[in-house]
Amino acid sequence: MTKFRWLILFGPLVLFAGLVLFLLKGLGSDPTELDSALVDDPVPQFQAKDLYDTDITYDQSVLHDGPLLMNVWATWCPTCRAEHEFLNGLAAKGIPIVGLNYKDDSREKAINWLNTLGDPYTVNLFDPEGEIAFDFGVYGAPETYFIDHKGVIRYRHVGDVNERNWSNKLQGIYQQLVEEAK
Repeated sequence: MTKFRWLILFGPLVLFAGLVLFLLKGLGSDPTELDSALVDDPVPQFQAKDLYDTDITYDQSVLHDGPLLMNVWATWCPTCRAEHEFLNGLAAKGIPIVGLNYKDDSREKAINWLNTLGDPYTVNLFDPEGEIAFDFGVYGAPETYFIDHKGVIRYRHVGDVNERNWSNKLQGIYQQLVEEAK
C-alpha cells in the first residue's frame, strides 16, 4: 500500500511537471521552421496539368531548371494574397518561380486571380486535390521550396515570402544556390 500512496501523492505532480516542460519547449520554437523530410532529396515524381492549358502536362523535370522557387498558393488563402505582390517583384528581378495552385476547386477562379494580381510564375501547376502538395509534405498554403539546379529541394519556407524574411534569410539561400549552379 505504501507504493500506491507515493503514486497517488506524487503521480499528478510528475505528470503536471512533464506537461509544463513539453509546453515550454514549444514556446521557443519558430512555427515557420517546420522540418521537411525532403530537404536535400530530389523533388518527388509527379504529373500535373498546366493551370492555363489542360493539354499541357508537366512532370518533376520542370523543377530541374533551377535554381528556382516553387511557391504553393491558393485563391482561398489570404496570406497568399499578401505575399503575391512581393513574388511579382522577385519575378521581375529574374528569379524563376514555379507556382503550384493548391486545392482550388476552380481553375477559372485561379486564372482570374492571376490575371487580377499578376502572374509571377514561369509555370503554373494545377493541383486541385492536393496530391502533389502532399508528396512535397505541404502543411498548407503558402509554402515555398528552394530547388537547386539538379532538382534537389534545399530549403522549405512555411508562410509568406516578404521583404523582411527575404532580406534576412531567404535571399541568402537563393544566392547560395545560384553560386553552386555556376
